Amino acid sequence: MVKPTLSEAQISEAIALAWADDVSFETINEKLGLTEPDIILLMRGALKPSSFRLWRKRVSGRKAKHKLLLRGKETKLTLNDAHRLKDDAETIY
Repeated sequence: MVKPTLSEAQISEAIALAWADDVSFETINEKLGLTEPDIILLMRGALKPSSFRLWRKRVSGRKAKHKLLLRGKETKLTLNDAHRLKDDAETIY
């Protein structure tokens, strides 16, 4: 399978969505065509090592990151929300 090539805006959106607690990996896959392993690789390359470890600790085993476990509790984010979340994450980390 050919991996999608992403623009800078899409990479930023993927990172912001991955940081969001209520956005599942499945939603990111539907929106950007990235699988969970793709997102992990993207985050590993885009974040500082300590930030990546913190993110992995947060999402590992988290129900909210898997659509089947959410059962309708997922929130839809717009691109503006994703940018806001990314800016907040950069400020903190």
